Amino acid sequence: MTDTKYKTEKRKAEVGERILITNADYELSDYQNGGVFTVTNSGTTGVELDCGMISQHHEYEVIIGEHTPTPNLNEMDYDELVALSESVMKALRTRSYKLGYDQGRFDADIEATHGTYEKSDQQKRDVIVARAKVDIEALYATDLGYYHDFIVNAEKRTVVALRKSFAEGYIRDRGIAKCAPTDCFNAHIGKAIALRRALGLEVPSEYLNVPQPTDVRVGDVVKGRTAFSMDTYEETVGEIEDGKYKYIGGDFDYTEDADLVIIDDSRAGEGE
Repeated sequence: MTDTKYKTEKRKAEVGERILITNADYELSDYQNGGVFTVTNSGTTGVELDCGMISQHHEYEVIIGEHTPTPNLNEMDYDELVALSESVMKALRTRSYKLGYDQGRFDADIEATHGTYEKSDQQKRDVIVARAKVDIEALYATDLGYYHDFIVNAEKRTVVALRKSFAEGYIRDRGIAKCAPTDCFNAHIGKAIALRRALGLEVPSEYLNVPQPTDVRVGDVVKGRTAFSMDTYEETVGEIEDGKYKYIGGDFDYTEDADLVIIDDSRAGEGE
């Protein structure tokens, strides 16, 4: 029993369909009104369920859709909100491709519905990175008959997308994205650019003109300067606590009030 809302039809269920019990003759602990089950066998007078029970046709309705209420956003932490927004954007972007929308129309529809507000450069970058991830998944869904590999070289700041045919077994197309020396490298944006080039699609200008990051986060690769010399170093941020940055596997443990430059915010291994 959950808060999920179901769209149903009153008809005979077929094998494999899910049903919602709405008019149980007898309610038991594992079979009662509101229960959801999968049909394993369908007969003249009723259906057999995956729980082992038999449900008469008048006791249920067939589920044809469902909706889970949106969680309380005020109770979600930052990472949960980002994950939710990425899931929503992925669903919208995928549906827009299936409906034949182009990206400009998709973004315009979103803006018309939800309005705009002035975002910081970091917020703008976060949105574009999220869109790039969704874009990649949507392109996968529409490029049937092919699978896709990426070669990410963070040191050379490049991403190569390889489009391979399932039937023919060899590389049909490839696309390359290269990050400018003065820009922060992001593998997700690079993958979206490279894959679009492999598919012969236009690369959105937002991918090519994304703002630079301003907020140092765990998993970012940063360039800094040692406290007692002019030497520079590159390290991955492992922890941030009270304005102090602890690096992973480096000689520098804690740095405070450092003038750090983010050079890679792909954050591989951080749920990305």
